[in-house]
Amino acid sequence: MAGLVYTSIDTTKLSTAEVYGAMLSKLGEDDPRIVVLTADLAKSTKIGTFMESFPDRFYNLGIAEQNMYGVAAGMASCGLIPFTSSFAIFNSCRALDQVHTDICYQNLNVKMIGSHAGTSFGQAGSTHHSIEDIAIMRSLANLTVLVPADGMETANAVKAAYEMEGPVYIRINRGFDQIVYREADYGYEIGKAVQLADGSDATIIACGCTVFSAVQAARELAADGVKVRVLDMHTIKPLDEEAVRKAIHDTRRIITVEDHSIIGGLGGAVSEVIASAGMGCAFKRLGIPDQFSPIGLQEDLMAYHGIDTAGVVTAVHELLKMDFEENDDWADEI
Repeated sequence: MAGLVYTSIDTTKLSTAEVYGAMLSKLGEDDPRIVVLTADLAKSTKIGTFMESFPDRFYNLGIAEQNMYGVAAGMASCGLIPFTSSFAIFNSCRALDQVHTDICYQNLNVKMIGSHAGTSFGQAGSTHHSIEDIAIMRSLANLTVLVPADGMETANAVKAAYEMEGPVYIRINRGFDQIVYREADYGYEIGKAVQLADGSDATIIACGCTVFSAVQAARELAADGVKVRVLDMHTIKPLDEEAVRKAIHDTRRIITVEDHSIIGGLGGAVSEVIASAGMGCAFKRLGIPDQFSPIGLQEDLMAYHGIDTAGVVTAVHELLKMDFEENDDWADEI
């Protein structure tokens, strides 16, 4: 298992976006092919250090995300490695045509970072709530979709995205995330879930900021004698289907938790694996229901939508109430 920070809810926080900016600058020092583009959001997406260090490789396209992705596609076709920085809602909705046709259709080496994801900019209202982006982006052919849990994993995701060829979408929060990982060297690999806790009563599969909720829920449940497996599913596409199938077989109860709509995101991806595998299990999706989220601070919205620690604990207890006979053949062999 990885180096888990198994502490109370008030553990140290780290600015995910600032970690992204620092890693981007580090990579830029070593590779002059890296260029950075933004749609007038350099300060908000914390890429000011790169702008100051490499002004000749920094491009502010103004409030014109569609144009930014067209330019990024052109740069990538010339051998450069563009990193684009904007709010997740603008990447996935406003500029979808350009992301679809200019970048993904041509399988170009553009790295798209969507900050202020989920409800992390909750006080800005529905125009800035990015609760559909995972569903949209994972449907695009050739695109890899990463949702890191904290700052440390964001650094790993950015580095891994740089090292691979092809378009990548990385979804990060606006502000400070609870720290899940103490060190960077915990075996991060695109397409491979990280197991943070083990148990046979249920499995919690989480991504992004909800990984910490899952970890804390596992801690509270363990105190009550309930042992759950926790998977950090940092890669939504390609999904670690083997880890999902193994969790079904071993624990027979699966809960997904995400700061995103329950339609088409992590829960949708996991449910597709369950259906395709033909393996029976008790299954519940935690996330934003089929509605727009209210306005508020992220911690309040997570509690409202039941994706905080308390909500995850409650969901596990609800699944545990399902009484199956030991000889029921509802979790087939992998």
